[in-house]
Amino acid sequence: MEPGGQPNIQHMLQQAQRMQEQFMSLQRELAETEVQGTAGGGLVTATVNGQNEVTKIVIDPGAIDPEDPADTAETVADLVLAAIHNAVEEAQKLAQEKMGPLTEGLGGLGGGLGLPGM
Repeated sequence: MEPGGQPNIQHMLQQAQRMQEQFMSLQRELAETEVQGTAGGGLVTATVNGQNEVTKIVIDPGAIDPEDPADTAETVADLVLAAIHNAVEEAQKLAQEKMGPLTEGLGGLGGGLGLPGM
């Protein structure tokens, strides 16, 4: 606050700039992070990056029953979907964990400004 009780706009803008830089840095870090999810006790493993893009699927040969290919295909498809969902959930948890403190800070800054929607 300035001596007259007014907020120091320059200081607030500098804080906002620092927070924006931290936010961008975290976004880059998360985009490069890979997270795995599994299904079927590890029969299928899906890897996603921090942008929730699937980058790899691994299917254990034990998931395939050569005696019943039709049923196996359906089962493996279900396991692949479950592994992807698991990996995306893990990626979202990681993003929340990393971004949570920063977004809480943004809420505090916005509240201090008294601006609607901040």
